Amino acid sequence: MSLNTRAIAAIGAVVVVGAATVGTSVAIAAGQTEHISHRATITVGNSSIVADPLCWNNGSPITEDLQQKCQDDATEALKNGTLPTSDVVASDRVGIGVSPNVADSGWWAFTNGGSSSQGGRTSLASYAKGQTWSGAQQANKVLNASGKTLVTVVEGDKNSDNPIAVWYFQLNTQDN
Repeated sequence: MSLNTRAIAAIGAVVVVGAATVGTSVAIAAGQTEHISHRATITVGNSSIVADPLCWNNGSPITEDLQQKCQDDATEALKNGTLPTSDVVASDRVGIGVSPNVADSGWWAFTNGGSSSQGGRTSLASYAKGQTWSGAQQANKVLNASGKTLVTVVEGDKNSDNPIAVWYFQLNTQDN
């Protein structure tokens, strides 16, 4: 018995509809009723953390007043230990990823660590547009001496004064 083209197409349609149903069911079961479009991911060694932006103005540029509130919120979250956090050892590699629509807007990422010749700030990703991954850098080059390194990811046009979204992550240096 051979299958004709119509039968193969029907089977394919059933598979596609079934996959869509399962995918939608998983999203609903997880409490997600819409796609999450603004996410950043930090990868440290073999582990990753995905986060929503700490500062977000529904896709509009963040005003100067909101930027100050964002910085205050980030300082408070860092103090309280409520930022997304990952342990890191000097031999790990650290990289940043963003959602495709964040990449379409443009983004960059940096840490408050690094050598004094870099002013104590190290770029994890120079301004990129269309690129979703920073590449991974050696952790010992991006960490600060305090043992707690703040990673900042910013979405926005490099020619604009106001970002669209800002994410913060904390890296805790561990002994090898």
